[in-house]
Amino acid sequence: MTRLLASVRNLEEARLAMAGGADIVDLKEPARGALGAVPLAVAYEVVREIGSHCLVSATVGDLPLRPKVLVPAVSAAGEAGVSFVKIGLFGSGDSRECIRALAPLARRLRLVAVLFADQDPDFSLLDPLRDGGFVGAMLDTAGKDGRGLRDCMSDEGIACFVDAARNLGLLTGLAGSLWASDIPALLPFAPDYLGFRGALCAGGSRTTGLDAGALRKVRARIPRKAAVEA
Repeated sequence: MTRLLASVRNLEEARLAMAGGADIVDLKEPARGALGAVPLAVAYEVVREIGSHCLVSATVGDLPLRPKVLVPAVSAAGEAGVSFVKIGLFGSGDSRECIRALAPLARRLRLVAVLFADQDPDFSLLDPLRDGGFVGAMLDTAGKDGRGLRDCMSDEGIACFVDAARNLGLLTGLAGSLWASDIPALLPFAPDYLGFRGALCAGGSRTTGLDAGALRKVRARIPRKAAVEA
């Protein structure tokens, strides 16, 4: 079953997303980059109010691939009680070293790695992610310049990513300036979730507030089945 992930920046948006049928409420501050982190106080607040009713994920920010930076950030996000912690494997830095450094945290937290379609993503990292205890991997875009996931990678390449990750037992997610019109092309690949921000916002701008009408439009295009806990 493909589920709907809605990125939100605060408790008010989290409430709207849950009421609008989001399967995963994803905490992210779009004004701070591709994976901008919300303040930890917001994460605690959202988990406290809706965490028992809806899956909650959180990004740790557009951080450099340095273990001394990533490990404490991931640990802090996990302590807030979110269901998943998302970590960006940006194009520069040593991804494999960071995956190894995060492996001890992966024993108690559900970690999801984010690869970026506009940064020549290395699919050979999927094996180390599985071996390091990560529960999932997703494709996104780092540059929010109007190009979406399907502008940066062919549908064949996206399908290859989903298949490779699934075959390793990893949860799979697709995001990156996706619109409602992208859903019919992506659903046949059967990712575990599709992630949206701009398409759910007033005027289609990721930095404006969530819009209930836009959320309904996206929700209506993703078939709903009985929710299954990841």
